[in-house]
Amino acid sequence: MSNTQIAFLNRDSVPNREELQASIDQLGFNLTLHPEFTPFIDSGFSPCILDGTPNVGFEVSYAPTSEIAEGDPNLKAIAAGRDFSISMTWGGSMKDCACATIVSCALAKDFGAIVTYEGAPPDTLEVLLDETRTILADAAKEKPREHTQQEPLTTSLPKKPWWRLW
Repeated sequence: MSNTQIAFLNRDSVPNREELQASIDQLGFNLTLHPEFTPFIDSGFSPCILDGTPNVGFEVSYAPTSEIAEGDPNLKAIAAGRDFSISMTWGGSMKDCACATIVSCALAKDFGAIVTYEGAPPDTLEVLLDETRTILADAAKEKPREHTQQEPLTTSLPKKPWWRLW
């Protein structure tokens, strides 16, 4: 079962990797974004390092609010006029959940985002931070996952090997 958290913000407020990482660091969380994290271009699994654990993260996608809230007046109301969204989706891992909630906290604190978990009423930044700390405590108890190779973040089309000319 997947879970989705949506951050609604203005498109011109979407941070680059350096700005987002600085915000995460200022919040005091030990989360490192992938070095090639590229807003607007990325799609798919966004790997992170959480408290020294590699290969955790979330699926990321970007879309105008009009696409996400189409036919859903509740999401449109939550967005409160913000024209863009970043969706973060994860499975059952609390470590993956922690990555998404940490990024959501940073987006809310420094970039004007309103954050909703699957269309629920948005929480204040203080509540988001408290929930994130609880999630991190649960994540610390989680057994390490078997080494599985996640599909990496997609930022460009794969290049053909030199022997495939057509």
